[in-house]
Amino acid sequence: MDVIIDDPVQEQEFRRILTKIRLSKNGEVVEQMKKHGLVYKMNWGVSISRLREIASQFKPNHLLALKLWNKQWRETMILAAMLDVPESVTEEQMDYWTKSVETTEIAETLNTFLWVKTKFVFVKALEWCRGKKHLVRYAGLHLMGRLALVEKSAMDEFFEPFFDILSPLAKDPSLKQVFYRSYILLGMKGKAMNERAIIFAEELKLIDSEDCRNLAELILSELRSEYVQESFVKNT
Repeated sequence: MDVIIDDPVQEQEFRRILTKIRLSKNGEVVEQMKKHGLVYKMNWGVSISRLREIASQFKPNHLLALKLWNKQWRETMILAAMLDVPESVTEEQMDYWTKSVETTEIAETLNTFLWVKTKFVFVKALEWCRGKKHLVRYAGLHLMGRLALVEKSAMDEFFEPFFDILSPLAKDPSLKQVFYRSYILLGMKGKAMNERAIIFAEELKLIDSEDCRNLAELILSELRSEYVQESFVKNT
């Protein structure tokens, strides 16, 4: 990991951000999040829209992002993703942060605001899908979906390796929701990828797992739907 070197300017920015977070606290949101299993060491209940506003008041800075992440508040971790500089991110940082996340919210936030913009994104998404920790696999699957959504112009060959590692994940009930959402995005990337995704989903039906077969049926129903198929016609 990067060594954080004290910088008076960034320390001042860091302190300003902490103050803005405290002033934006919402106890009701914290209680609602706890009911949904989102538990943090420190959570001020600040909305994502408010955190976006706070982030917009500061210039992206890698050192500032590292300081925010190390604070380990829910809000500082989200702002770290929003304020880091993708070009300064290392593979080591991506692994360290992702392997240390304790909620799906932070995993998705890192993917959406930061990891998807880095040059290591395809490599890491594949690696994490093979991970041992549940939330690491979750992050890998979610990142696959984000890539399919934002990198529609990328060659399909970049996504082909995912089909080699998805079968075990399809059998995991705890990953069903994120698998479904991300796989649908993959199958909507383009007509050719849609056809490839349908073939693979048919293969999933043959796996000796009721959860896997049910998931495959849901996926096939969506990928073959008029809505999805018509989207390819509109984009040609």
